[in-house]
Amino acid sequence: MEPSSVTELLFQQLNYRGERQKAISSNIANIDTPDYKTKDLKFVDQLKKSNEEQSLKLMTTHNNHMNVSMDDSKSNFEMYEVQGLVEQNDGNNINLDTQMSEMSKNSVMFGAIQNSIKKDSTWFKTMIDSSSKN
Repeated sequence: MEPSSVTELLFQQLNYRGERQKAISSNIANIDTPDYKTKDLKFVDQLKKSNEEQSLKLMTTHNNHMNVSMDDSKSNFEMYEVQGLVEQNDGNNINLDTQMSEMSKNSVMFGAIQNSIKKDSTWFKTMIDSSSKN
């Protein structure tokens, strides 16, 4: 059972931000590797694709059953090489300033999504607590 209609999207975004942090860290770790190309993740395409596909859903045989979806495919994001970046003499195209900026921006987004999930869960808990008092 989800606290709200945006809960699944928030968790998908949180997962994406975690995977993106790994990609950015990998770029920074390979800054001195010859011919290494900057990599990033696609999320929007993955989200559209998952909306078009039907998720595996549990069967509900009674009106009081909770509707829960179980789909692991949303954790897979498409890695791609970033095109159009300036290459150094060794063929490497990683810009440390850009990667550090992207890492910082990604970290802020990760924290904001975590706070949104906490707030969403708090509202859900408050709603359940209020309904149990009646």
